[in-house]
Amino acid sequence: MAAESVVTTCFRHPRVESYVRCTRCDRFICPSCMRDASVGHQCVDCVKEGARSIRGARTVFGGRIAAVPLVTYVLVGLNVVAYLVELARPSFEYRFAMLGTTPAGYVPQGVAHGDWYRLLTGAFLHLTPGEGTFGITHILFNMVALWNIGRVVETQLGRVRYLALYLLSALGGSVLELLLIPESYTVGASGAIFGLGAAYWVMGRRLGHDMREVNRYMAGLLLWLVISAGLTSWQGHLGGLLAGAVVTLAYAYAPRGPRRALVQAGVCVALLALLVALAWLKAASLTA
Repeated sequence: MAAESVVTTCFRHPRVESYVRCTRCDRFICPSCMRDASVGHQCVDCVKEGARSIRGARTVFGGRIAAVPLVTYVLVGLNVVAYLVELARPSFEYRFAMLGTTPAGYVPQGVAHGDWYRLLTGAFLHLTPGEGTFGITHILFNMVALWNIGRVVETQLGRVRYLALYLLSALGGSVLELLLIPESYTVGASGAIFGLGAAYWVMGRRLGHDMREVNRYMAGLLLWLVISAGLTSWQGHLGGLLAGAVVTLAYAYAPRGPRRALVQAGVCVALLALLVALAWLKAASLTA
């Protein structure tokens, strides 16, 4: 008497006969569920589970590798959109520009009077045509610099670390302006871009690059800081430069290992707390 054969079916498609097992979970799988593996075939579920368990590639500084500098594109886009709004509504610039406080006798406005958002919003605004010394070239120069150096820095740091660097540099520039020139009205992304310049130099040292080109770029940045002192807010430039250097030093020299990200985040949080404390103390003194 002949033995009755047992029909096996795919665990995902019970009506489809299958005689091939997943090499990972040992369940039967049909051709539509098979995925090539180094040995044999695996089912769709096991392939997904394996992908989740694989750690993504990281840069030297601990960030995730990203081929597209998305954050830089977004930052450039935000600056351009804000500029178009400025052109359409001139009052928009004054409403969101960096301003510590108004002189005596004027309507109280600025950071000291509760406009804390100005510490960051001013870094996304620029001079409009016919305004100040630079006019429309203000945003053109800044966006070209952001486009050129931002993509390099973002590729090395990863998106999250890069965004933290940019925002802390912008905040550092605004806080130094608040401390030294509280009654001045300023706009521009220069503080953040100077922070990126500091990051570019620190990263070059950390990665062992030929420093001649990096040093030339840094020398040009510092030269512009001196030359433009009478035309622009050197306080914002210097504040962004110092903040960017502190953040990138933490990124570059935090000890490798599972605690590296914690150390890097800790330095960023500590710098943020320091900047907020300085701004609060200055604002309190201006309204005393």
